[in-house]
Amino acid sequence: MTIDRVRKTFPARGGGEFTALDETTFDIAAGEFVVVVGPSGCGKSTLLDLLGGLTRPTAGRVLLDGAEITGPALDRGIVFQQYALFPWRTARRNIEFGLEAKRVPRRERAGIADHYLELVRLQGFGDHYPHELSGGMKQRVAIARSLAYDPGVLLMDEPFAALDAQTRDSLQDELLRIWRETGKTIVFITHGIDEAVYLGGRVAVLTARPGRVKEIVDIDLGPRDATEDLRSTPEFAAHRHRVWELLRDEVRAAQRLDVPRPREEAISLG
Repeated sequence: MTIDRVRKTFPARGGGEFTALDETTFDIAAGEFVVVVGPSGCGKSTLLDLLGGLTRPTAGRVLLDGAEITGPALDRGIVFQQYALFPWRTARRNIEFGLEAKRVPRRERAGIADHYLELVRLQGFGDHYPHELSGGMKQRVAIARSLAYDPGVLLMDEPFAALDAQTRDSLQDELLRIWRETGKTIVFITHGIDEAVYLGGRVAVLTARPGRVKEIVDIDLGPRDATEDLRSTPEFAAHRHRVWELLRDEVRAAQRLDVPRPREEAISLG
């Protein structure tokens, strides 16, 4: 994916324009796990909307495999913070939703759904409705639904923000496992610096509004050993400190801005 000198404006209250992103440029390689972090109101969610084709840039281009993104399509899956499951559908039927749009035959849909239930470790819960599942289980279903129709890119907008700390840490590990097993390109938005460093192969740090790429930090935590707590290693602390150094002045700048913004956000050290 390529974000090429993207600018995005919105109408402001009382007239004029609100600029969310300006001259935003960076590339995302196939199979890469990129995390985007930035201060309050810097346009992170707007960037994800542009990648998903949910909105169009005011200027510049957003490309996938060299072709300009002009709208939503099945080559990109999106996982939102609030699960967005259909309450009248079981977990299996929620996962089948995108397959129905692709006109996959019913028997084949059921087999694919069962495969992805197993991938997210929810085998045995296919016939449960969303109200019968925990928050973490609902988010697993949402991830499985986005993967089931086989998009090349998975876009994730703070998918673990509403979860408790233990569930969030567990799902971070699960997401890394799924990424390694599927080879998908993942673009992950978060306010959590620790989450950004733990998940990302690269972390793109955005400036205060209007958002631009201040720096992209390469994250190297070495081989992942299931018995080791990477968050306690010196390498993790060094990367975390570097990302916070880049963010500190931007967070202060964001706090001084008084232009209304479309979404309220907050930066987190956790």
